[in-house]
Amino acid sequence: MARSPDTAPPGFEESFDVLFSRAFTSAQRLLPSAAASEDVAAEAMMRAYLHWRKIGEADWREGWVVRVASNLALDAIRKDKRLDRRRLDEASAGGSVSGRLDPDVAESMALATALGTLPKRQREVVVLRYLEGYPEKDVAAALRISPGSVKTHASRGLAAMREQLGPDADRWNDETEAVTAHV
Repeated sequence: MARSPDTAPPGFEESFDVLFSRAFTSAQRLLPSAAASEDVAAEAMMRAYLHWRKIGEADWREGWVVRVASNLALDAIRKDKRLDRRRLDEASAGGSVSGRLDPDVAESMALATALGTLPKRQREVVVLRYLEGYPEKDVAAALRISPGSVKTHASRGLAAMREQLGPDADRWNDETEAVTAHV
């Protein structure tokens, strides 16, 4: 049975504002502009619309939308190497063309780059668990893996990020603070 283009699937419109907000927030933590974050959130919601029969009633639908938004944001970072490379160069130089680069922006970009190098499953777990703050059981349900696998992927992902971030990572002893306090 085909849907009319004018008719949203049951429950989609009621959930849209909350899910869009979560997708936007997730993208905003990784991307440099609100416009890019809004584009990613809109794309994530379009994908949610297309998969609503599968995810609409699921307990993990919010995690699914956040995961899609995070993956899209990281894809956008990879695709825009010119912007990404320029900002990373500015961050490592300690300044920018217009003056001084905000340290929070530099840290966010370094974390986004480190996240982008992780294997997909580790990246998904780190984003959902530490950037979005979901409990292990919710991350496991959203990704359809066991809670033990969530712990393993989180541990390996954070260790890889600490290794990439070098001496700056030493101040991030607590795993939760390692990601959430600087993004």
